[in-house]
Amino acid sequence: MLVLNCSMKLQMLEKMLKWSFPESLKVYGAVMNINRGNPFRKEVVVDSWPDFKAVITRPQRENEVDDLDHYTNAYAVFYKELQAYQELLENTNAINWGQIFQIQGLQDGICEISRTVALSKQVDVKTSSSQMVIYSDPDTLPDVRLQMDPKLTLAYLDISHASLLSKTWSRGGNPRCQKYLANLIRCFPSVCVLDDNGYPLSWSLTDQFATMIHGYTLPEHRRKGYSRLVATTLAKKLHSCGFPAQGNVLETNIPSITLLKSMNAQFLPCSFFRVIHTPFHFLANSHL
Repeated sequence: MLVLNCSMKLQMLEKMLKWSFPESLKVYGAVMNINRGNPFRKEVVVDSWPDFKAVITRPQRENEVDDLDHYTNAYAVFYKELQAYQELLENTNAINWGQIFQIQGLQDGICEISRTVALSKQVDVKTSSSQMVIYSDPDTLPDVRLQMDPKLTLAYLDISHASLLSKTWSRGGNPRCQKYLANLIRCFPSVCVLDDNGYPLSWSLTDQFATMIHGYTLPEHRRKGYSRLVATTLAKKLHSCGFPAQGNVLETNIPSITLLKSMNAQFLPCSFFRVIHTPFHFLANSHL
């Protein structure tokens, strides 16, 4: 196992990951953030260099402070050989198995290997999947010209909005999530529609893997075009910064799927997988 902390090697890795799109997109987004200031304090682990067969982005070890925070304790993985990925998890300290954490990626084997390795580590796993989408060409995004109420403004989210976002997020509703969302707002692009009191009505933000997440409009303000405006604006913002505008959506979320199709989003053949790992001794106290 090698930790890549050389800026030249990290730049090389970013270029190399492009050859493996779309499966490498999650790791690619994390590496891009590392190479552009590393606002979420991540690092990269590979099985070998330069001919790597597995790569993991993880929190920098010196910054691990909360073993119950699976939002921040997040890893992105990409492998060329499944066996190399399994060996990286089994035989090294690439992963901190003593805390609650999540692994994200776009390859089926990620769930398979987590189930295999976690059992020997006395760790429980919960998996979820959704459709992966990307806006491959900013020129194909619709030119949204919404005639909003003059009292409304298009703006960036503020840290003070984190409480509302946490309460309305299906994965939120707890202090750790609120802290995590506040850090995302501080570090990465976001877009929202604000009323004249500065209260968000609709929003979308970007996570540590350069993924558009938590697109949401308050129920009483839906069917006004706000979601499409916010999502399109954020996608164009990410493109202007050189990032791929990527996201994921549940197959059962028909309104969001309809919205994405109206934005000419490309539904990728690979699924997005999130695997939450919880050591057995934490199960009674964890909020998942």
